[in-house]
Amino acid sequence: MSLEIPSNLVCAEEIAVGPEHSAKHVGSGDVEVLSTPSMIAFMEMVALNCVQRYLPDNMTTVGIRVDVKHLNPAPVGSKIVVEAKLVKIEGKKLVFEVRAKLGDTVIGEGVHERYIVDRQRFLDKVRRILSQLKT
Repeated sequence: MSLEIPSNLVCAEEIAVGPEHSAKHVGSGDVEVLSTPSMIAFMEMVALNCVQRYLPDNMTTVGIRVDVKHLNPAPVGSKIVVEAKLVKIEGKKLVFEVRAKLGDTVIGEGVHERYIVDRQRFLDKVRRILSQLKT
């Protein structure tokens, strides 16, 4: 598979932290600040969006590893910037450095890996697994 994904690709998105992203709402804590699960979801989303435009329509990426630290709080109502930098391409595996910031304050950072898959073959695999569970 030969893809034209630029090396050292960097993408960033500004994201509003809503009540639905709070630790209290998702059940990972009891305060109205950005939850760790939501921060991780934002990091995965930015990495996905970053490379999707370079893939054929039948291909996508799926997350396979997340290793991040949640370092500081971000209050509900704030806007954070989430960045994904593609630092390594190993065949179909893509390795990103990810970071979330509120102004100059680093909210979280770490490594996220994604794997390039054929969307239909991946969904076929999901259906096979589901059918095995029903037997």
